[in-house]
Amino acid sequence: MATVDIAAAGTADSAPAAPPRRRGSGLITSATWLIGVFFFFPVAWMVITAFKHEADATTDPPRLIFEPTLEQFRNLFDAGAGPYFLNSLMATGVSTLLVLALAVPAAYALAIRPVKRTQDVLFFFISTKMLPVVAVIVPIYVIAGRVNMLDNVWTLIVLYTAMNLPIAVWMMRSFLQEIPREVLEASEMDGATLRQTLTQVLLPMVAPGLAATALICVIFSWNEFFFAVNLTASTAATVPLFLVGFMTSEGLFWAQMAAAATLASLPVVLAGWAAQKQLVRGLSMGAIK
Repeated sequence: MATVDIAAAGTADSAPAAPPRRRGSGLITSATWLIGVFFFFPVAWMVITAFKHEADATTDPPRLIFEPTLEQFRNLFDAGAGPYFLNSLMATGVSTLLVLALAVPAAYALAIRPVKRTQDVLFFFISTKMLPVVAVIVPIYVIAGRVNMLDNVWTLIVLYTAMNLPIAVWMMRSFLQEIPREVLEASEMDGATLRQTLTQVLLPMVAPGLAATALICVIFSWNEFFFAVNLTASTAATVPLFLVGFMTSEGLFWAQMAAAATLASLPVVLAGWAAQKQLVRGLSMGAIK
C-alpha cells in the first residue's frame, strides 16, 4: 500500500499545474468597455438630445429626465429636409456604383495580370489623393460654370467618383490578390470567358471586399462637404449643407441640429448594419500575405 501511495503521490506531483488565471484580463476588459462608452457617449447624447424640446436641450446642468417628443423631426421635414437627403442619396449611390464598376476591372488588371509598370500605375492612382482639394476647386468651379453644371447633382457624382476611385482600386487589388491562381486556371480550362470569370468566379469570392469598399465610398461621399458647399446652392445641396443651416446669427438650435445629425447618420449606420457580416470578412481580407 505504501508503494502505491508513493507512486500516486509521485504522479500527482508530476502532473502539470493548471495555468493561473490572469488577473489583468478583467481590468483590460473593463478598460475596453470604458473606452468604448467614452467614445460612444457623444453619439448617444446626440440621439437623446434629438428627442428633447429646444428648451430642455440648452439647460445647465443638462437634464437626463425629460418628456420625449418628435417635434424636432417634424420640424426638419417641414423645413424641407427631403430634397437634401434625396440629393445625398443620389450622389452617394450613383457615384459608389460608378466607382465599383471602374475599380473592379482596373484592380483585376493590376492584381491578376500585372505588367512591368504596375507599381507606377498604383503610385499614380494614390498620388491623386496627395493634392489638397482646395488647390483644384477654382479650376473645377470655372469648368463647371462654363458647361452650365454648377448647382447640379451630376457634378457631385463625377467628383465623388474621381475622389473615391483611387482608394477603391487599391482596396480591390488587395482583395483580388488573395484569390488562388488555381481557381482562375480551372475557369480557363472550363472554357470561361473573361467576363464570365470576372462576374461568376471572382466577384462572388471577393464579395466581402466589395462590400467593404462600397461602404468606405458611401461614408466618404455622404460626409463630403467642401465640393458641396462650393459647387451647389439650393438645387443640388446635400445633407452636410442642411446641417450647417442650423448655425445662425440667432444661435445654435441644439435639439434640431441633433435631430438632423441623427437622421444624417442613419443611412450610413443602416448600410453598415446590413453588410456587417460581409464587412467584417472584407476588412480582414488582404491583411495576411
